[in-house]
Amino acid sequence: MSELSFEQMLEESLKTIRNGEIVEGTVIDTKPDQLILNIGYKADGILSKNEYSNDSSIDMTTVAQPGDKMEVKVLKVNDGEGQVLLTYKRLAAEKGNKRLEEAFENKEVLTAKVTQVLNGGLSVTVEESRVFIPASLVSDMYERDLNKYADQEISFVITEFNPRRRRIIGDRKQLIVAEKAKLQEELFSRIQAGDVVEGTVKNVTDFGAFIDLGGVDGLLHISEMSWGRVENPKKVLKVGEALNVLIKEINGTKVALSLKFDDQNPWLNADQKYAVGNIVEGRVARMTDFGAFVELEPGVDALLHVSQISREHVEKPADVLSAGQVIEAKVVDFNGEDQKISLSMKALEKAAPVEEEAPVEE
Repeated sequence: MSELSFEQMLEESLKTIRNGEIVEGTVIDTKPDQLILNIGYKADGILSKNEYSNDSSIDMTTVAQPGDKMEVKVLKVNDGEGQVLLTYKRLAAEKGNKRLEEAFENKEVLTAKVTQVLNGGLSVTVEESRVFIPASLVSDMYERDLNKYADQEISFVITEFNPRRRRIIGDRKQLIVAEKAKLQEELFSRIQAGDVVEGTVKNVTDFGAFIDLGGVDGLLHISEMSWGRVENPKKVLKVGEALNVLIKEINGTKVALSLKFDDQNPWLNADQKYAVGNIVEGRVARMTDFGAFVELEPGVDALLHVSQISREHVEKPADVLSAGQVIEAKVVDFNGEDQKISLSMKALEKAAPVEEEAPVEE
């Protein structure tokens, strides 16, 4: 029996590998765009940047050092130049798919970082496996701009798993809905009409504002924003502002709110401030053909009848008054029960002197 040469013995001591085989290698050299691994084969393995990660900006010298061991998959035994091409990201993706399949079957909540913001939704990566979350499943409300989720970690569940068609769908919306339902139940168990609670302005519209009470959005109507008159809610409240609100009414899951607290009602001491005979100052708020409404203070309006504007004849209030004008008048009637006050400017005018007639000569 002939003796084997050193080269033959060395070759026989090296294992054989196949495409698709998972092997363990030791890093023997690092370059910015690739790693070189000893995989116990007659040729070293090459792990390029593209086969390590989907992140094209990565520097391979930062992910491993000589002597580090890595588990990789053989992509191609011979690339035509005698080199073995390896992949790490595809092996990781396979493991990731298995992880996602388990999460799908167990309805497990996953948390991952958003790696891409797309026109139709978000893309997240779980162990090198991509999960697509459609825009309609990102939140329980319409999201016009998804860019705020870029690089953010979000939680979701897998609702569809079909790796062959590259269709792995995530759902964040159902988690938000479930969490809100829980918070809603807790909130309604401890609040009732008449309570004063803290909330945060969530949205402001022309007719009012929606206040987040922590699980429930309450409506603060424009008529309940002040004892006075509010022309534009957006000039009074800002999104994100925290404020204390009064729970006026609870109807099912709908909550009506108010900022008109009883102890701040301007009519509480109006009978003293606006007693009959008092001379007061006010601002013309609006006018009609029969008179003008004068705001004495926010929440307290008084009527200045057209007949009480002047001793001279006035056809209509707009002929002598203008909106926003500050006037002085005398209170001629006060009705606290109906919250009505009548004013008179005429009462402050001096009567014109009466001319004496000349004596008639006999």
